[in-house]
Amino acid sequence: VQVMNYDLYLALASGQHQIFSELEPERGKIFIKDSPGGDSVYPIATNKEIALLYAVPKELKNPSEIADKLYAVFNQAGIEKEVDELLEELPENEKLDKDFLLIKRGAEINLRKESIINDYLKILSKNDDPYEPIKQRVDEDTLKKLYAVLASDENAAIKPEDLEIKNDKIYNNSAGEEKELKISGIAFVMESQRFYPEGRVGSHMLGFVGYAGDEKRGLYGLEGFFDNELYGEMGSIRGERAAGGDMIIINDRQYNKPRNGSDLLLTVNRTIQFTACKKLNEAVLKHGADGGSVIIMNPKTGAILAMCSYPDYDPNNYEKEESAAVYNNPAIFAQYEPGSIFKVMTMAMGLDQGKVAPDTVFNDTGSVKIANYNIENSDHKAYGNVTMNQVLEKSLNTGAIFVAKQVGNDKFNQYIKNFGFGEKTGIELEGESAGDIKNLTEEKINKDLYAATASFGQGIAVTPLQMAAAFGAIANGGVLMKPYLVKEIISADGVKIKTEPKQIRRVISERAAMLLGGMMVNVVENGHGKNAGVKGYYVGGKTGTAQIPKKDGRGYEENAHIGSFAGFAPVDDPVFVMITRIDNPRDVEWAESSAAPLFGELAEFILNYYQVPKER
Repeated sequence: VQVMNYDLYLALASGQHQIFSELEPERGKIFIKDSPGGDSVYPIATNKEIALLYAVPKELKNPSEIADKLYAVFNQAGIEKEVDELLEELPENEKLDKDFLLIKRGAEINLRKESIINDYLKILSKNDDPYEPIKQRVDEDTLKKLYAVLASDENAAIKPEDLEIKNDKIYNNSAGEEKELKISGIAFVMESQRFYPEGRVGSHMLGFVGYAGDEKRGLYGLEGFFDNELYGEMGSIRGERAAGGDMIIINDRQYNKPRNGSDLLLTVNRTIQFTACKKLNEAVLKHGADGGSVIIMNPKTGAILAMCSYPDYDPNNYEKEESAAVYNNPAIFAQYEPGSIFKVMTMAMGLDQGKVAPDTVFNDTGSVKIANYNIENSDHKAYGNVTMNQVLEKSLNTGAIFVAKQVGNDKFNQYIKNFGFGEKTGIELEGESAGDIKNLTEEKINKDLYAATASFGQGIAVTPLQMAAAFGAIANGGVLMKPYLVKEIISADGVKIKTEPKQIRRVISERAAMLLGGMMVNVVENGHGKNAGVKGYYVGGKTGTAQIPKKDGRGYEENAHIGSFAGFAPVDDPVFVMITRIDNPRDVEWAESSAAPLFGELAEFILNYYQVPKER
């Protein structure tokens, strides 16, 4: 329980006898598991006691000495590291002169030190101000170190390990008895701070606790979505002020105990999450890309195993970001034209309707004319008689249009809705987008044209999570599952609310899903998805290289594209479905060279992690 000290201190300072203070509940923690069947859980969002250090300037005896010691504790190590890094960048001939380096190092350090100490002195010298903040977010170890430095003199040294913090006071236990350690003019107030031990890993998924107006609340991600559950309920305390200033509670009715927040246990696997985020960051940097996302899901349940996006942020220091846009989770927020991975959805419709089979032959002339528009294959080639297997292998736009025509516009549109496009998945995260399929659902003059372009993933917008869920339906024998992140909500009194996997609907038949899985294996083994393969396993998937629409909606950006790969493995009994997306890579054009290799690396890791026996 944390006491909101402001009202209490205000009452004491004004000499009031009646004191009322609110009691803040402890915010619930967020946990993830590591090993697949293990019971060990790890906190990825927890609470940490930190201090607000402040001065009462008129009570200070030696501001200059205190300023020096503040610098020594808070700044010295960082300044010395900064200067050493600066000196490393000097020309080699200057670094050879050791005396020169020593003098320059001292001068650079002193220059910075003088500026920082002057800033401290400005704070410590405001004698008319009864309260002047010095530093926020001081952790307990640093606070103990500071008090030990401030209280020590040449006659007696105090060790930080002998100090204990209780009720906004520090006690020295070195002499075998508890004695309050007071520093004239220096004080602190402890407060609970949200702490994210994994730092940037999964930051978009988590969100953070920040200020909404004057109030601290959960913002973005899980913190925002479950803010009420995590927060709990406020309590209060009312009492009388005793002669010494302490509070006396008159009776039990004056004390309303706060209800602490509930904990969340996620479906996310710590090892898979860490690896996915690491590999994604490496891929984005390797390709000089603008960003990227990875989602890994259990197709049989909809449970999210990993969700990462880059660029990410540190939720412990969220306020340091230049733009609030980085807080949005691209995996659920960023709408994009999916490109050729959508051909899998189109083929699923044709197979389900019985309009095509894997060996159905189509004569590819290299282009199709619809409503006075000429639509070509991405490589501008014609392949003659090709099977539906080859349509996916070679990623032929003309072949996707052929299948969509066999299905018909109305049924094509209905299948797209049934796969979950155009509506939110309902995952437990703030900021999810619904995608955009209005070109298909609104009354249009060129319905045939919009259906044709949608068949190969243009003219519609989806989110990575929607694509992952749709591919998950194929991996799950044709049944779409609702994606979810929270396995259990555990109340402060131990009551558990478990999330049960939820079937949304059957989208295609089990037979159609099985046939399509085999066709997707051909894409990985014979088509553009070779870099996504894993030796010894049958991996099914599809590449997609999508153009990026201009902001005014007229045409597409030149030399800008999004590469993605979606798939699952092993095809006969999938343990995961995954989508990888790389935004605007600078060194390669096609997804087979950006998103597919990332998929392959992660697929190999996951199959090994779950110890899935090799199939061949």
